[in-house]
Amino acid sequence: MEKQARFGPAGNSEEFISSGRKSTLQAPEWLAGLGLNAYEYQGGHGINTSEKTARELGANAEQHGIALSVHAPYYISLASDDPLKRDNSLRYIQQSAQAVSWMGGNRIIVHPGGLGGLTRSDATLLAAKTLKRAQELLDDEGLSDIHLCLETMGKINQLGNLDEVIELCQLDERFLPCVDFGHLNSRTGGGMNSREDFAFALDAIANKLGVRRASEMHIHFSKIEYTQAGEKRHLTFEDSRFGPEPEPLMELIAQRGWTPTVICESRGTQDADARVLKLLYDGYNILY
Repeated sequence: MEKQARFGPAGNSEEFISSGRKSTLQAPEWLAGLGLNAYEYQGGHGINTSEKTARELGANAEQHGIALSVHAPYYISLASDDPLKRDNSLRYIQQSAQAVSWMGGNRIIVHPGGLGGLTRSDATLLAAKTLKRAQELLDDEGLSDIHLCLETMGKINQLGNLDEVIELCQLDERFLPCVDFGHLNSRTGGGMNSREDFAFALDAIANKLGVRRASEMHIHFSKIEYTQAGEKRHLTFEDSRFGPEPEPLMELIAQRGWTPTVICESRGTQDADARVLKLLYDGYNILY
């Protein structure tokens, strides 16, 4: 089957909820009706699904052509100075991988976490050790086909700038970057919002991880309000003050013929804004 770029929301939008739909099991049909083909299950506050429900969601997603991913718990801390917290992080990663496997998906999104009082370089080294243990655990559990997607973070005092995520992804060929361009724009004070900025990031990923992994990477996209400390809150595409703007990125991805999974994290309008991203990409894809 030919690879294709995929677009969808993180979780359920305000419109999905106000329409009277009460269950995430209804999300695949809703998204297919919008012309979307991806959905990110939100496990940020814990993986609370049963195997039965996860498999039912997976069956619905397969029926409607929706690729599923799972966002692992926010409280994962790969570089914590507390060994118990690192061990718990392994458990959260395993639970997330098991859930997405039940759903028929193969990607979990992982926040690296804080610096744990370490320098950035030492925190990256400790996170690397934790990730190696995480992959060994998944291999032992029969979950070796699940991709750990390491996310770029939005606050300056968090581990996970672009270089750090690329470095961590070099540990294993199965690891994929989850590049949150809103986060990068926030932590650089608006420095990820032009065609040149986007191209620099895409080139860095391709040069270090190879074009195949760059092409298939995971992307989070939304406009985000930020302060000197970085990310403050997610916005919608209606906001005109804060970036980043989606057009240059969608054009570059289409021009390169890349096929990432693009998840929109707009505040409450994530499905409508995901549709904007897909329409932009499809339009540019025709040109190139």
